[in-house]
Amino acid sequence: MKKRIIFLSALFFIIASFSLAMAVEHGAVEHEVVEHEAAAHVEPGLKVGMSLPLWSTIPFLGILLSIALFPLFAPRWWHHHFPKVSAFWAIITAVPFIMVYKHAGIHETLHIYIGDYFPFIVLLWGLFTIAGGIFLRGTLLGTPPVNTGIIAIGTALASWMGTTGAAMLLIRPFLRANRYRKYRTFMVVFFIFLVANIGGALTPVGDPPLFLGFLHGVPFFWTFKILPHMLFVVVILLGTYFLMDLYYYKKEKKEGILKVPSGEREPLGLDGWYNFILLAALVGSVIMSGTVKWGEISVLGVHRTVQEWARDFIIIALGIISIVVTPKKVREDNEFTWFPIKEVAYLFAGIFMTMTPCLLILKAGEHGVAAPLIKAIKAPAHYFWVTGSLSAFLDNAPTYLTFFSSALGKFYAGLPEPQAVPGLLTENAIYLKAISAGAVFFGANTYIGNAPNFMVRSISEEAGTPMPSFFGYMLKYSCTILLPVFVLVTIIFFP
Repeated sequence: MKKRIIFLSALFFIIASFSLAMAVEHGAVEHEVVEHEAAAHVEPGLKVGMSLPLWSTIPFLGILLSIALFPLFAPRWWHHHFPKVSAFWAIITAVPFIMVYKHAGIHETLHIYIGDYFPFIVLLWGLFTIAGGIFLRGTLLGTPPVNTGIIAIGTALASWMGTTGAAMLLIRPFLRANRYRKYRTFMVVFFIFLVANIGGALTPVGDPPLFLGFLHGVPFFWTFKILPHMLFVVVILLGTYFLMDLYYYKKEKKEGILKVPSGEREPLGLDGWYNFILLAALVGSVIMSGTVKWGEISVLGVHRTVQEWARDFIIIALGIISIVVTPKKVREDNEFTWFPIKEVAYLFAGIFMTMTPCLLILKAGEHGVAAPLIKAIKAPAHYFWVTGSLSAFLDNAPTYLTFFSSALGKFYAGLPEPQAVPGLLTENAIYLKAISAGAVFFGANTYIGNAPNFMVRSISEEAGTPMPSFFGYMLKYSCTILLPVFVLVTIIFFP
């Protein structure tokens, strides 16, 4: 075990050192280029993105490999030290980034944490805390029809209470219902596919990228235009799930390992039901932040609207209220612990920093090192697959916004956004449908594609359900099940 840890640590240290050296050297040269007079009036973030070398994305690869390999080869060590690993990669990115770009580097680093990470983790914490105070008691047996029904209900709820809210509300009852089953891993994987991702495709509340579209002029109910796409995927995946569950259920019976709980059945009931009121208030605060205009304030040079700060503090207050009013026994019965949200907070603190160069390179568009990729994106199918593939590994919200802006520039160059967006929604709606569907659907392809994926995985492992590794999840499930479905979506909806 020690040899494995030493080998992996040495490998990652070499990658980090190589990244640091190359980023500073190459970045310093490119930084001189963007200081040219022709770039003098370019927005600072875009200027940084124009000069960033491809090497600057290596720490992001490093943290992904850490998440993939350490739990596989050194699980106990990883369990105790993953916050340090996350901090290591964040520092490896931040130090050369700030050294080379100085004030612009500091500003972008502050922006990623104040403008993106803080509201991201606050929303997740609020949903996790409030949903964790709702306990579905009673006897619920995880038969194929019951399991399929739970996943279908969660999928329907995800667009109205967010993928995180729906996932946190139902994952524990789902796991308890199937505690007597042997083959459970695939159940949680399909739960992640549908409840934690695809179910959030219908409203801006469902998934963060759609909320960004709402903030940029896309009407609240416009995303119902991808209802046919969503229903197509949901029907195929639910049907596939039911057949798999039925197969394993019969297999467990045949092997004599299906141990159905005996004794008197307790009727179903809800404890902590008042947390639904807090969830409704949380969703209301999210909608409020996208509809009112209360001006802007600057914190350490990062501009955010007053309503965004108000939303974040309302969510914190709602979470605290839930902790205070929910009896401790309800959370104990729900087997609630803080570890899943801590794991997400630590790991995504590193992920957000290391993906900053990636996002800035994308933001630079045809003026950065990703120019060949950006120029090659022309058809709706291209937008669907490129937006989706990047969303599976990067934050899907800024990825959505990048290609949303790219589509506006493609068809309405020079027009102000308030005039360009209505044109995109009517004359070239298929492009926005492709971007929206790609950003939401492909989040199910990896554990980091959407934040609730990680939390569902963590809660499931705590409850005793074995989960596949980072690459195991991709190779065994998402590549073999999801990608063929997305090919069909492309053929039917984005020819």
